Amino acid sequence: MKHFTITYLFCLCSLLTFAQGKQPLTLNDVVAGTFRADNIYGVIPIPGDGEHYSQMNRERTKIIKYSFTTGKEVEVLFDAATARECPFKRFDSYSFAPDGTKLLIATETKSIYRRSYTAVHYIYSLKRNLEGKINNVVEKLSDGGAQQVPVFSPDGNMVAFVRDNNIYLVKFLYGNSESQVTEDGKFNQVLNGIPDWVYEEEFSFNSALEFSADSKMLAYIRFDESEVPSYNIQLFAGSAPHYTAYEKYPGAYIYKYPKTGEVNSKVSVHSFDIQSRVTRKMQVPLDADGYIPRIYFTKDPNKLAILTLNRHQNRMDMYFADPRSTLCKLALRDESDTYIKESALDVRFYDNNFGYLSEKSGFQHLYWYGMNGNLVKQVTAGNYEVTEFLGWSATDNTFYYISNEESPLRQAVYKTDRKGKKTKLSEQTGINSAQFSTDMKYYMNRYTSLNTPVVITLNDNNGKTLTTLVNNEKLNSLMSGYDIPQKEFFVFTTADGVSLNGWMMKPTDFSPTKKYPVLMTQYSGPGSQRVLDQWSMAWETYMASHGFIVICVDGRGTGGRGAAFEKCTYLNLGVKEAQDQVAAATYMGTLPYVDKNRIGIWGWSYGGYMTLMSMSEGTPVFRAGVAVAAVTDWNYYDTIYGERFMRTPAENAEGYKASSPFARAEKLHGNLLLVHGTADDNVHYQNCVEYAEHLVQIGKPFDMQIYTNRDHSIYGGNTRMHLYTKLTTFFETNLK
Repeated sequence: MKHFTITYLFCLCSLLTFAQGKQPLTLNDVVAGTFRADNIYGVIPIPGDGEHYSQMNRERTKIIKYSFTTGKEVEVLFDAATARECPFKRFDSYSFAPDGTKLLIATETKSIYRRSYTAVHYIYSLKRNLEGKINNVVEKLSDGGAQQVPVFSPDGNMVAFVRDNNIYLVKFLYGNSESQVTEDGKFNQVLNGIPDWVYEEEFSFNSALEFSADSKMLAYIRFDESEVPSYNIQLFAGSAPHYTAYEKYPGAYIYKYPKTGEVNSKVSVHSFDIQSRVTRKMQVPLDADGYIPRIYFTKDPNKLAILTLNRHQNRMDMYFADPRSTLCKLALRDESDTYIKESALDVRFYDNNFGYLSEKSGFQHLYWYGMNGNLVKQVTAGNYEVTEFLGWSATDNTFYYISNEESPLRQAVYKTDRKGKKTKLSEQTGINSAQFSTDMKYYMNRYTSLNTPVVITLNDNNGKTLTTLVNNEKLNSLMSGYDIPQKEFFVFTTADGVSLNGWMMKPTDFSPTKKYPVLMTQYSGPGSQRVLDQWSMAWETYMASHGFIVICVDGRGTGGRGAAFEKCTYLNLGVKEAQDQVAAATYMGTLPYVDKNRIGIWGWSYGGYMTLMSMSEGTPVFRAGVAVAAVTDWNYYDTIYGERFMRTPAENAEGYKASSPFARAEKLHGNLLLVHGTADDNVHYQNCVEYAEHLVQIGKPFDMQIYTNRDHSIYGGNTRMHLYTKLTTFFETNLK
């Protein structure tokens, strides 16, 4: 009878919707990408040419040159259909030589981890003869097998790359001759020029290989992971794709993964003299358990910048190393009572200066240093954050950057001239990002707001809009025919006196006289932000269109509001964040149109962890929750991320206990669904099964959904549709 009543009411609502001329959202609409916004991907400003940028066509068969002033096509730089001796019809990505004379084209790309991949690369020359023509011939970079992280020399005459953990060098002026630079690389033992798993994941890079400015030296980081403990991922035959080899007996993928408190890779920096073929080890001062998360060759070929972090990640040093003498000199030191953010690692070097983002003032700002390590000036200041340093123009000594000066919910593009005069360049209020031409004369602006899908314009460096490339008119027209809930911002104050930002979506047929169930979505991880003035169409939108009030609240520990707000969770992850999610649910329960007995919460990854922490915080406000790919104990997670916020288990035993869903599982309240992929290389399946076993042994009921051979993203074949159907059914059953 209950099922009949719900079905009848749903049909009635659908009829009313159609009567108003609006179509209801379907789950397939959202999951399949019916409302995916148009965008422009893979834009590369052409080196040495401030007037143009390039992009692949949708079919990935051409590389096209466009004008920065008009956005119109200027010429086709490469066409697989007409290039001579071209063995491929489509390609995956490309890059330019620093002098703009050659293209490196990637095909047969195979993903390894989040950022790493192998590909078969080809060289295509853009040099023109006296008649203005190019030879139009495609040449294979190497016949020895697929490559990783190929990088051009500054003069464009060489490419260095990694294969099977060793570095190779191809010289074009010598008949594309190939030589091997390192020989000790071996899977699960030594990596040369590429980071190990934990460096790639948590320091966000996939290449540790650099040429000097004069193209005479190579520098690389060597990772010795032989003593790092291994993790074993079991692989099954599965479907989409199906692995025939595992039909009877499962297989395994074994790789090095250092969990909190365990041994990390031993790292060192080396230079290779291309002419003499001499390899040298840099004498960089480094703690035995320290990190080297970046190396940069500066504009001075005799200065190799090496960035180091201690294991606590609260002291960052930058050394200038001489690649020949191997001597290192300290150029910059930044320290924190808690930790140095990853954004500090992306230093930008110019002829005589470098730019650097630091939180030393309590908010992340831009600092300008001389190459002797002396501070020239603090470029920005105030109770706001510079989220990105876009670049500096030597022509007029002007800095370009993005900040949230208007609001933690918004971002705008700014410039500051040599006299300190600040100018806001982006015109629209919301989230703006910018990609500048190589000479900083023009930029491509991407803008979005709560109710505005992305709008892409070309602008000059005074902010003047030159042309609009994408306005998403078709999407706006399509959405006008659907009954789509809209987000609205709200602010509330917790019992602890903390003001928190949130957004809310109400059903389109919302009535203040009715009582609605609430679905809370969040991520909550350190420095993250989900409450932003930007457009999105997600599963939560579908749920709001089907009778739920959906909210998202950024609690303490999230970004955009300065170091004190973000780092107050240090050494005790999950505790304050869970209190704030409980406070958000409690606040919602006071609203006249909310049924306080029908509130649910869900999240993915850190958001899944937060679901578990919030449902077992001790205040029984959640009737149901879903934890997808959740960390269940920081003892199971990696060193760099876990220890950045928690230090080691030996140093912070009480903090690890307080931050673990295991320790508070007895207080778990509400119906719980655990979801995980068996091949998750990031948050291991171990997190799910060990926590599930603990719940079994203490007599706590729960549901569980496992996805075979799926990684942290849980996709492939029909997987995403199945996942969101499962989530929909779960919350419909438990909250309605």
